[in-house]
Amino acid sequence: MIDRLFHLFERTLAGVLLLLIGVVAALAVVELCAIIYHDLTNQEGLLLDLHELFEVFGMFLIVLIAIEFMSSIYMYMKDKSVHVEMMLAIAITALTRKVVVLESSSVDPLYLLGLAALLGILIGGYYLVRRQDAKGAGPGEGH
Repeated sequence: MIDRLFHLFERTLAGVLLLLIGVVAALAVVELCAIIYHDLTNQEGLLLDLHELFEVFGMFLIVLIAIEFMSSIYMYMKDKSVHVEMMLAIAITALTRKVVVLESSSVDPLYLLGLAALLGILIGGYYLVRRQDAKGAGPGEGH
């Protein structure tokens, strides 16, 4: 009885999270459209300056992160397991966004070195997980 209640509660929470992330992703797309429209209509040419371009790329990455979160929550609801590869991909994307929108001129070089080390570790972990999955998959089961 308690086990069934716990699984119902867990599934309900995951469903609510999926719904909320969907709302956030939709709002992020609306915000991205507004930013692009504003940037393109408030200048003489069709080209964006560097700051506007980084702002747009940052918003694209936010949408991508939200979509990846939605996928991971859906996969959790479906399989009842956390997919390490997906979590690493989300972390890599989020850290990449941080690097893209970072004002590198006002940041301590050690901070940048730390971000680079963290990104390298995440990418190394992603590579090892993918490699392990490829070794463990039989014919036709690879990614």
